[in-house]
Amino acid sequence: MATRGSKVERSSVSEQPHELKYEAKKEGTSPKKVEEAKKATGSNKRAVVEKKLEGKK
Repeated sequence: MATRGSKVERSSVSEQPHELKYEAKKEGTSPKKVEEAKKATGSNKRAVVEKKLEGKK
């Protein structure tokens, strides 16, 4: 159970549109590419998704 102020969610990218837009802007790509990277890696961990996106730049 997460407590107030927990930093658990910062390490993952959810399916929510604002999360995808944020990550896309941060990586200089589109939200669709972020979603594709999540599916390709099979993970929602931010570090794994960012590493996959680095290869697509």
